[in-house]
Amino acid sequence: MSSIAEVQKEIVSEFSECTDWQERYQLLIEMGDELGSIPDSVKTPERLVPGCQSRVWILAEEKNGKVEFQADSDSAITRGMIALLIRVFSGRTREEIKNASLEFLKEIGLDKHLSMSRRNGLYSMVNILRNS
Repeated sequence: MSSIAEVQKEIVSEFSECTDWQERYQLLIEMGDELGSIPDSVKTPERLVPGCQSRVWILAEEKNGKVEFQADSDSAITRGMIALLIRVFSGRTREEIKNASLEFLKEIGLDKHLSMSRRNGLYSMVNILRNS
């Protein structure tokens, strides 16, 4: 498995191939499309991410000391954002997740191209993943 830093570099590389923000949003939506859905039975209020404009559910399961994440959202862009975070965090130990620096968000410019409410939602998702 690639390190968190390596996965972030891969993401930055993928986004750097896009020529404008329209293409980057399209890439984000495509990444969200690749995210498997979670059953409606686990889309409970307890799993909803607070502070998100869209509804986002996150499910975390620890297996052999590693945390595996699943998520779903009713928004295509938000689904893409959570897909990126899961790609970085899933399959890691809790310590790796808590200590990870998420520089790729700044490097791809995502944090600057989101509305304030989406940016708040993004950081709420990060906090939920870090504390799951």
